[in-house]
Amino acid sequence: MKTIDSIPVSKIQRASKLVSTGAKVGVNYLKYYGDKLTKTEDEARSKLNENNAEDIYDGLKQLKGSALKVAQMLSMEKSIMPQAYVEKFSLSQFSVPPLSAPLVLKTFKNYFGKLPNELYDSFNATSVNAASIGQVHIAEKDGKKLAVKIQYPGVAQSIASDLALVKPIAMKMFNIKGKNSDKYFKEVEGKLIEETNYVLEMKQSKEVASACAHISNLLFPQYYEELSSERIITMDYMHGEHLSEFAAYNTNQDTANKLGQALWDFYMFQIHNLKKVHADPHPGNFLVSKKGELIALDFGCMKTIPNDFYKPYFELAEPKNLSNASYFKSKLYELEILREDDSKEELAFFTEMFHELLSLFTQPFQVETFDFSDSDFFGKIAELGQRYSKSTELRKMNGNRGSKHFIYMNRTFFGLYNLMFDLKAKDIKINNFKNL
Repeated sequence: MKTIDSIPVSKIQRASKLVSTGAKVGVNYLKYYGDKLTKTEDEARSKLNENNAEDIYDGLKQLKGSALKVAQMLSMEKSIMPQAYVEKFSLSQFSVPPLSAPLVLKTFKNYFGKLPNELYDSFNATSVNAASIGQVHIAEKDGKKLAVKIQYPGVAQSIASDLALVKPIAMKMFNIKGKNSDKYFKEVEGKLIEETNYVLEMKQSKEVASACAHISNLLFPQYYEELSSERIITMDYMHGEHLSEFAAYNTNQDTANKLGQALWDFYMFQIHNLKKVHADPHPGNFLVSKKGELIALDFGCMKTIPNDFYKPYFELAEPKNLSNASYFKSKLYELEILREDDSKEELAFFTEMFHELLSLFTQPFQVETFDFSDSDFFGKIAELGQRYSKSTELRKMNGNRGSKHFIYMNRTFFGLYNLMFDLKAKDIKINNFKNL
């Protein structure tokens, strides 16, 4: 894969890159209008989506950082994003062009004050894995094989300006109006800032690994503080393949079920016992060992769940509460889905919309065991998401709905559900975490 010798760091450089990307998108629309003369609307639209997805991703992967992280987040929105965007943006999870070897050594020296060969017995300056915030290198010390994660230069300093640049796109995509929208972007900005703080990630990684060490078929690397800093993390190198790669060929249902139960227990234990959860459940953060064990990585994005959100959020998963109209409505107010300034039309529309969404999405919590290989269940989720994304009635209303905590909680569950479906895990014991 081609390497990168420099990353745009200043606001002007990064803005210029996005402007040039926008120009390419404009050209794609001109092609689209021409294609409509000779092709069907679906064919022309499909080609437009492919061209735009490629050009936008090519621009973002050179910027890296929070701009690319947003693409990664959007790639998990499979129910509302066109397939071309999902496929292209999914590459940001664990396959983007890495920094060149000279830039790696320069960046390491800037961060640590020493070159890698002064810390490790050996260090490979060629990356083995590159993502949105940093890239991973293999090193050895005292006979141990290590993974060294190095943050891209300028990432931490460009978060606020990057979000300001992508904010108009996100607001249009999710039908967010200007009024009261800042709380959502502040939530994302805060989490992205946390993800660039590798001292915090080290602390969170050790805490989660210690708290969840008892969960069957779940492994974590050991972390080395003396070989880490605010922008560098050193941990054990874990042997395995990305969960999505394993799931693509696996035909052993027992292994799929074992991995699925470990993954589900891991998330339910965090959410219900720790009230803090690994809020970045994409395939790049999980490996499968040769023994069929799940390996969890990268705890930079952890979401603390306040009790005043946790309680109504999970109360709405209970069938008796879904069927109690007045109680259901009161919980929607608690979760800021309904607001005191809503019109009668908005109250009726969003009450019905969220009742339909929650009745479907909470089905796993209404049974003792659940089949996450059920394509009908996931097909209904996708259909519902697409229907509301195209709703002309919804576009007329203010899409600012729900507590800011929904952003990362919904991201967690959508990501978790998708991973469970990729595994085709069956007979998953939903409340098994209570026995751990």
